[in-house]
Amino acid sequence: MAHSFPLPRTCPFAPPPEYEHMREQAPLVRTSLPGGDVWLVTRHAEARQVLAGTGISTSPATPGHPNAAFHTEPPSPERAQAMEAFMAGHFIDLDPPEHTRFRRLLIPEFTVRRVREMRPGIQEIVDGLIDDMLAKGPGAELVEAFGLAMPSLVICRLLGVPYAEREFFQSRTREMLAHGDDPDLRQTAALEIREFLDRLVTEAERAPADDLLGRVITSGRLTHDEVVGVMFLLLVAGHETTANMIPLAALTLLRHPVQLAALRANPEGWPAAVEELLRYHSIVDWAAFDRVAAADQEIGGQLVRKGEGIFVLGASANRDERAFERPDEFDVARGARHHVAFGYGVHQCLGQNLARAELEIALRTLFERMPTLRVTVADDELAAKYDGPIFGLTSLPVTW
Repeated sequence: MAHSFPLPRTCPFAPPPEYEHMREQAPLVRTSLPGGDVWLVTRHAEARQVLAGTGISTSPATPGHPNAAFHTEPPSPERAQAMEAFMAGHFIDLDPPEHTRFRRLLIPEFTVRRVREMRPGIQEIVDGLIDDMLAKGPGAELVEAFGLAMPSLVICRLLGVPYAEREFFQSRTREMLAHGDDPDLRQTAALEIREFLDRLVTEAERAPADDLLGRVITSGRLTHDEVVGVMFLLLVAGHETTANMIPLAALTLLRHPVQLAALRANPEGWPAAVEELLRYHSIVDWAAFDRVAAADQEIGGQLVRKGEGIFVLGASANRDERAFERPDEFDVARGARHHVAFGYGVHQCLGQNLARAELEIALRTLFERMPTLRVTVADDELAAKYDGPIFGLTSLPVTW
């Protein structure tokens, strides 16, 4: 039986309701897209098999890649050429050994030790934003004032964006990541961001500093365009996911006051709570888990032939009863780090240690400094990105 795809969420606290039936049906199910059929991976074990598997390609250039199935016609040669130039350095869309060349260079920048060194700076940014909300309040729009602003300032510091340029950088980032607005405006903002990063890299090449950008440049292992592309990728991947998670996580904790009270009483529980929030929401779902079989193989008892596209449903895998007890329940003490919110295998999220630190610091500090924080609208009044490839809230009005 073929299923339509993508399936929209209907609740801020759950994946699409059809996922449960799909998991019961089979670990792999077929779905029809305008350009052809693809496989959907519904269960946890098979998700990890695909994400870590040999004989699996992530490159959109591989024939049969599922992203092409969203369209009935291939892109024009001009657009294909423009996209190829724009995507230079976007190593998440590359297979080894090209992917390995980038990842080995960047892994030292996101180790547990390096992120531990970043924590005081992240704490300073979080405290500054909360100071600003308290000074202007009571009352704030948490997505704009905190969710979007915090990771933007962290990435500015990480990439060495000059302080005077941060307002422009943040405004273009917000426009580029906006949902429901004019796609032409988002594309223009993306081009402006890349041009901005091109200038930033050019300046840094003249006198590289001892920071992430400077170290990538002085390694001599990437071209100028590849460095620009890497910085752009770190911006998008490191900003949008965290920006969406912070308000959604805050809402979830407020809707579970007993568990929130336990975290306030025992702050050592925050790392486990972050893991549960990542599993429970799985905001990326399928968008980063696009694959294509590079050879015939069996997955979950199903023969998948070379050239057949695959989407791993991360939000379904993270609610799989075979991997998680009572998966639809939110439990901050669960401690289930085997979730696939960050992917799995060689393409597992490079910045996962930084994302964990940002979420932990942001949420812990928010609830420590705003103990009376509350949402001012009912859940059914929340504006959410139900049809977006990355889930989140478009606004979260709060007071204290």
